[in-house]
This record gives sequence, C-alpha cells and structure tokens, in this order.
Amino acid sequence: MNYFYTYFSAFLSGIFGAMGLGGGGVLIIYLTVYLGLEQMRAQGINLIFFIPIAVLSVAIYLKKGQIKLKPLWPFIFSALPGAILGTAIGGFLGNEILSKAFGVA
Repeated sequence: MNYFYTYFSAFLSGIFGAMGLGGGGVLIIYLTVYLGLEQMRAQGINLIFFIPIAVLSVAIYLKKGQIKLKPLWPFIFSALPGAILGTAIGGFLGNEILSKAFGVA
C-alpha cells in the first residue's frame, strides 16, 4: 500500500480544517475514491476524526471566555434530535444516494 496518498490526504484535511474550509471533504473523498469505502462508513470515520478536535476546540474557547453557553442551549437541544434524524434518513437513503448528494454539495 502506498502511504503517500494517505499522508497527503491527512495533511490536506488538516490544512483545510484549520482554515475552516471543511477538511472532512478531503478525507471523505479519499476514503471513498481511493480506499473504496462506502459513503456512510466514510462519513462515520470523518465524524470520529472530528469529535476529539471539536472537544479540544470548545475547551480552549471556553477557557478563553469566547463561548457563552446560555444562548447555545436551544441549539444544543435541537441539534441532538436533528443529528439522530439525519442519521436515520441517511441510513434509509443508502450509500448510492448519499454518494451522489455528497458529490453535488
């Protein structure tokens, strides 16, 4: 296995993510096109990569006092059911439709 593409896609994902451009897009394309993973699995792996970085970022911004939690609670409580519903819809649609939707977006 050629690790160059793996390292290069990880590097690009990190660069794009650090710039706020959605580095997950690079990771998902790499996982589906080059490694042949199904779209749903690639998106799950992308989320697993995202969680530790998100937790670290929130902790840093909370420590700096740049996040005010009180106005966020409505968004937090509405995002959880939205994530569950989105996962259920994604499972219902299947990999072929998700792949096409990801390509359009």
